[in-house]
Amino acid sequence: MLGFALDAMDVLLYVFALQTLRAEFGMTNAQAGLVSSVTLITSALGGIGTGILSDRFGRKRLLIATILLYSLASAGTALSHSFWELVFWRGMVGIGLGGEWSAGATLVAESFPAARRQRAISIMQSGWSIGYMMAAVVSGFVLPRFGWRVLFLVGLAPALLTIFVRNGVEEPVVWQQQRKEKRGGDFWAIFRPPLGAITFRATALASAALLGYWGLFTWVPGFLSAPVSAGGAGVNIFSSSLWIFVMQAGGFAGYISFGFLCERFGRKQVFTAYVVSAAILTLLYGSLPGWGLTGWLLPLGPLVGFAGTGFFSLFGALLAELYPTEVRGAGQGFCYNFGRMLCAAAPWSIGALADSYGIGAALGLNSAFFLLAAVLIRFLPEHKDASLAN
Repeated sequence: MLGFALDAMDVLLYVFALQTLRAEFGMTNAQAGLVSSVTLITSALGGIGTGILSDRFGRKRLLIATILLYSLASAGTALSHSFWELVFWRGMVGIGLGGEWSAGATLVAESFPAARRQRAISIMQSGWSIGYMMAAVVSGFVLPRFGWRVLFLVGLAPALLTIFVRNGVEEPVVWQQQRKEKRGGDFWAIFRPPLGAITFRATALASAALLGYWGLFTWVPGFLSAPVSAGGAGVNIFSSSLWIFVMQAGGFAGYISFGFLCERFGRKQVFTAYVVSAAILTLLYGSLPGWGLTGWLLPLGPLVGFAGTGFFSLFGALLAELYPTEVRGAGQGFCYNFGRMLCAAAPWSIGALADSYGIGAALGLNSAFFLLAAVLIRFLPEHKDASLAN
């Protein structure tokens, strides 16, 4: 949870500095979105690679390595003096982002019994909202006073977490047993029967959900701070950070609630309710400034955060249950992170649409991805009572 929170903070510092960086490097909306798209592409590569390596070398070791990577790369962002240097460092942050989730989610899933697995993953996943709020607070304080370079230097702090991970976290027993028995994993097995069809369906589901999320939340801070004439809400950086903080407080509640609601009503039903609500709220949220109802953005923010992020608590548990231990990291890492690679087009496409039609209208069109996820969840099996000791 701590690793994921600090991961989110480092990734999202760019989102809060977006308008400042546009002015610094003379970027269009499409170019600014391209930076986020590169981060998503490299996060896919990092997640897939880390998943494979974690099956061989351990979840804990890779968790430490990826935390160090995104911390150092965030600090490296502060040294950027050109658009392409910025792209490089944000790409390195992306590798850490994808890898940290792959190693961390697999570690948590393997460390809890079936009855509490979804709840544990929900608590871990809630770290994203905590990190988002941390990024909002840090940006609101540091950016106006000290500038964007100091802001990204703050991203070096998570490296200290590796000391705690090294001393306080153990490798899951099921992984240790698998290595003791020398059962080596074959990455390509996740594409062959009987796992191939599962991999295809799970990747499609993750892709739709991630397209909806990144298209929305990459541009929400920019939407809030952009002038009304450009389809935005026209609020200052402090108000923007405050509104994002409130929105992510709703996201935190959504993550935590997801695990408990699934135990009561079932994963598919709860997931569907979340993403359909996210589609409706995204369309509404992007339309309010055009209707002259900017004052409604703040009270609706927690609902957008609750529905638009909480459903991600599904993936850490569901994907882990679909694969045996020797390829669990590879399978889980591929499905979720290849989805990230496909959804790299979202920040860029929303930015390009914003250049032509305004940010608010572009966000409204983004809601279709959430509806697609509601359909795709129906094609995946559920093994919520399964033991991972195999």
